[in-house]
Formats: sequence, structure tokens, C-alpha cells
Amino acid sequence: MTDTSTTRWPGVAASMAAASAVILGALGAHALHAKLPPQMLEVWHVAVQFQFWHALALLACALMRRAHATHLAAVLFALGIVLFCGSLYALVLGAPHMVGVITPLGGLAFIAGWVVLGVSFWRGQGR
Repeated sequence: MTDTSTTRWPGVAASMAAASAVILGALGAHALHAKLPPQMLEVWHVAVQFQFWHALALLACALMRRAHATHLAAVLFALGIVLFCGSLYALVLGAPHMVGVITPLGGLAFIAGWVVLGVSFWRGQGR
């Protein structure tokens, strides 16, 4: 994988995910605080936390040696952010409850990403 778009995207995605997590966290703490019930604010907070932690996971993938497993882990982390965090944000903002069926798929993507990242390290591809 020598194409620069293939090797650079995890770092760009990590930066964008982290920056937007800060923005969304501030939005929840300031703009939404007075408008939402505490349980919905907690859901928002969970989404922000998961987004930020997985932005860091994407950053780890970006800093690792290029390998198929590392690339796959990055794809899974990015997919998890979109599906898990995105569906939680949408639910808090009033999306239909059916959007909630997407959330576990994002959680599975996160889990698979961590497993694949572990495989990458196991194979010695993480250095």
C-alpha cells in the first residue's frame, strides 16, 4: 500500500474525528444542556467519549507500519464512529427510534477493529 491517499487517510480521519468530538462535546455541554433531559445528555456524552477514544485508535493506525490488518482496523474504527456515534447523536437530536438498530452494528465494528489491530500487533506489523 504505497498510494499516499491510502496511507494518509487514517491520520486525516483521526484528526477530523477528534476535532469534531471536541466540538460536539462543547455543543452538548453548552447548547444542549438546557434543552435535553439528563438521560439524553448522557447518551450524547457516551457518543462523544466513544468518538474521541476511537479517533485515538485511528491515530494509532495512522502511525503504525502499513499492513492490510492495520488498514482494515482503521476502516472498522471509522465505520464504528459513523454508525455507533452517529446513530446516538441522531437519536438524541430526535431521529426515529429505528435509527437505534444501527448502534450495535457500530459497536461490532469497534470490537472487530480492536481485534484486527491486535492481530496486526501479533503478526509484528505494528512496528
